[in-house]
Amino acid sequence: MDFDELNARIVSCSRCPRLVRYREEVARNPPRRFAGHTYWSRPLPGFGDRSARILVVGLAPAAHGGNRTGRMFTGDSSASFLASTLHQLGLANKPTSESVDDGLVLHDVFLTAPVRCAPPANKPTHDEFENCYPFLLKEARQLSQLRVVVALGAIGFGASVRLLNDLGFRSVAKPKFGHGVEFAFSDDRGMRKFLLGSYHPSRQNTQTGRLTKAMFLSVFRRALELASHS
Repeated sequence: MDFDELNARIVSCSRCPRLVRYREEVARNPPRRFAGHTYWSRPLPGFGDRSARILVVGLAPAAHGGNRTGRMFTGDSSASFLASTLHQLGLANKPTSESVDDGLVLHDVFLTAPVRCAPPANKPTHDEFENCYPFLLKEARQLSQLRVVVALGAIGFGASVRLLNDLGFRSVAKPKFGHGVEFAFSDDRGMRKFLLGSYHPSRQNTQTGRLTKAMFLSVFRRALELASHS
């Protein structure tokens, strides 16, 4: 299965009735600031450089971000925070991520999530996570140059540990989520991949100062360093 076939399967998925109802309800009743917008209101495939060495794993599309715009990490405050950081390191051609036709191009980075539909209260159920996880695994297997996974938030971190394990990589230390943590994973041939953890760039984290631009930049600077030398 190539990327295009995988993306078509992702976009057409309707396995989770609760998520289907919610994403469609959000589209029918947008907040005033998005009145008149046509919402994507379908599952989201990953977005970015298909030759990327860095994979960024979030949680799920935002109801009025990716669910509205149709692109991962696009159209909300988290997207702006991430895009500006990537641009500062030369991993994006511009510092904003606003719409599918805004001209954003990512270099050496691919953005994805373990859940592809916006969940109510940003809380997918266990079954919803399990239904969607195979897409993440198949996506990662397409990224032949993958060296580093950056997990945003505890759920993204847990999914990333599972992903690396399913790709045949193990860590000597038991991975535990925290901002700035770093774990090396190896396979039977001695090849290595790295997992970095970061707080999610949600409004709740960035507006309270729990996650600053300097903290976020530090994680991605390290990811780029590891990708370049591993």
